[in-house]
Amino acid sequence: MARLESQRNFDFLKYMVESDDNKGLLNELMTAYGKEVWNYAYSITRKWDLADDITQEVFIKVFRNMHAFRRDASVKTWLLTITRNTAIDFQRSAFFRKVTLSDFVEDYGQRHSVEQDVMEKSAVNDMWAMVLELPKKYREVIILYAHHQMSLKEIAQILDVTEGTVKSRMFHARQKLSKMKEANRGG
Repeated sequence: MARLESQRNFDFLKYMVESDDNKGLLNELMTAYGKEVWNYAYSITRKWDLADDITQEVFIKVFRNMHAFRRDASVKTWLLTITRNTAIDFQRSAFFRKVTLSDFVEDYGQRHSVEQDVMEKSAVNDMWAMVLELPKKYREVIILYAHHQMSLKEIAQILDVTEGTVKSRMFHARQKLSKMKEANRGG
């Protein structure tokens, strides 16, 4: 199935690059992959508004750089790689550090933030809630594998690590999730 998905994506991008209607093509890309880009941005940052900003920035970058797609990966892999890199750039910025610090200070005296309440209510199940609690490097591999159905090779491309590193992170993520599940059962 992943092979069929990659071929379909390849054909889709070939059409995009050869077309004169870049705005229409961008709209198609946003319709096809917008939710996945936003979900991945949110999984990295855990902030709704920041995921919105990152998603917008990703599609601006795609619009400006459609010609740069190398065709050695699927469109989905390309978009999620751009999403990850953009999220990392946002997190490194001084603005992000200030906003994160002020969010921490504001939430310190409160029982739950509105974001936490919304996430708790909208979580599909307890397992996804536990996935969101994992450290970033483990959370990323689980979300890319389970939610986005990426292969280990595609995950390695997106994260710019070896497949062995992806396997190791997947193993440790599963171990942590098992321990979290046991702790929830016992408590």
